[in-house]
Amino acid sequence: MISCEKMYEILRENDLLYFTGVPDTILKEWLNYVNLNEDKFIHRIAANEGAAIAHAAGYYLSTDKIGIVYMQNSGLGNAVNPLISLADSEVFAIPMLLLIGWRGEPGKKSEPQHEKMGKVMLPFLESIGLTYKILDDQDAGRQISEAKKEAQEKLAPVALIVKGNFFEKCLIKNSKESNFQLTREEAIQTAADAISKDCFVVATTGKISRELFEYRQAKKQLCNRDFYVVGSMGHASAIAMEIACQKPEKKICLFDGDGALIMHAGTLATIGSYAPKNFLHILFDNQSYESTGGQLTVSDKIDIKGIALACKYLDAVICYTKEDILKSIESFKEGPAIIIVKVKSFSRKELGRPVNSPCENKKSFMEILKKINFR
Repeated sequence: MISCEKMYEILRENDLLYFTGVPDTILKEWLNYVNLNEDKFIHRIAANEGAAIAHAAGYYLSTDKIGIVYMQNSGLGNAVNPLISLADSEVFAIPMLLLIGWRGEPGKKSEPQHEKMGKVMLPFLESIGLTYKILDDQDAGRQISEAKKEAQEKLAPVALIVKGNFFEKCLIKNSKESNFQLTREEAIQTAADAISKDCFVVATTGKISRELFEYRQAKKQLCNRDFYVVGSMGHASAIAMEIACQKPEKKICLFDGDGALIMHAGTLATIGSYAPKNFLHILFDNQSYESTGGQLTVSDKIDIKGIALACKYLDAVICYTKEDILKSIESFKEGPAIIIVKVKSFSRKELGRPVNSPCENKKSFMEILKKINFR
């Protein structure tokens, strides 16, 4: 393992102090260090990994310096287009370093959504012409220096692969934890109880799905009306919208997070445009990527309610208490509408995960969705 202070010294010596990206659990300790030492870095919180590539490109164009883009390896999917059509040596030839957490590393236990990318990541990088180095904590200084030199010489991105437990601990307390009354889990439980029994729920990836599933288990409720989107962050909104459009006689509710919404915020415009009347969007906004360690989003700096209304949602409300949630759900008549619930960035350490496989969840959800309403 390498200390974050040692990593900083390596990067400072190589003049690599620009960071942008989307957080990953493997990179959590390093990102905690970056957030604790904002005066030492230029740090841009990106909406998604593709945008982070573009941020790094803009940094290079304006400074002639190399930036570092951090991401989970699943985020490579979002990054492919700008990597190939913007940064590639045959297009604009923009050097940068990619700091990639290796989720789903072969031989290591991981969640289903990470296994495929974990297996194919290295040949995938090779297939798009990206060279890479798997960081060794004893040799990281030389590897990073060589990677920067290679990026400069080839005028192209170079990847630095980070395995689990690479960084030593660096704890950070999210200063926004106590700003709001409810935990997300309390808010999810309140919403789950308040929505009608014939409502179908699409839950976004991360701890929102996990907390909803645990509550269903604790209440001995069937989970086959819930679709738990364990991967493809930010796309639960498109899934839920399309279900609502195809099944207008059903009630469809999306349990979403601020990081996921921001990642693919354009879907708000699509939802507003097609305007499914049976669609209720509940956003649990804790102003952080809590599932990867509590790194901040930018949700506290933007007007999500105003954005939703501008995208032609029929209604948008902000809730802070259980009473607010209950009143807002009871008042819902026609969608698309969004309920934005402000919650703390906090979850239980012993939080479990859905026990059924993604395919099992899909099958049971589809079977019950085919049936008529069961009021």
